Amino acid sequence: MNPDIRNIVDDILNNQKTIAVGTDHGGFFIKHELCDFLRKLGWSVVDLGTHSTDAVNYPEFARKVGNAVRAGQVQTGIMIDGAGIGSAMVCNKINGIRAAHCSNTFEAFNARAHNNANVLTLGARVVGIELIKRIVSTFLETPFEGGRHAARVDMIMETERAAGNR
Repeated sequence: MNPDIRNIVDDILNNQKTIAVGTDHGGFFIKHELCDFLRKLGWSVVDLGTHSTDAVNYPEFARKVGNAVRAGQVQTGIMIDGAGIGSAMVCNKINGIRAAHCSNTFEAFNARAHNNANVLTLGARVVGIELIKRIVSTFLETPFEGGRHAARVDMIMETERAAGNR
């Protein structure tokens, strides 16, 4: 087994906090600082690329992040592209993924507390690294409130099933 995959499996089995991070070339320049920040918060980071500033297509990396969350390889995911919108669209096509594009801490709080989002998408050309850190902290630290919101999340998932995205 690949040593990186073995570490991820060990983290999951030991109930460690695991997170997948992906970017396109538009988000690449902040990825390393964000990953360092996540590690300081106690997260085990799985870097799904891109690994250079060469132009790439964000859907490829958004799919990697969404699929890692869906497969249970990580607890949550973050995808960063230029605006963050396209990556949210891609991730939300993956069964079981509730991706939220957030540009401020209130949206990040709401995404988790009310919608139980499991992927956060961000726009590197929309918000700077310091705001991104606050958004990410809020997203990761906010628990799902359940209650009346659970019924709404169930409705989201029912819509997904009805659309044939099983």
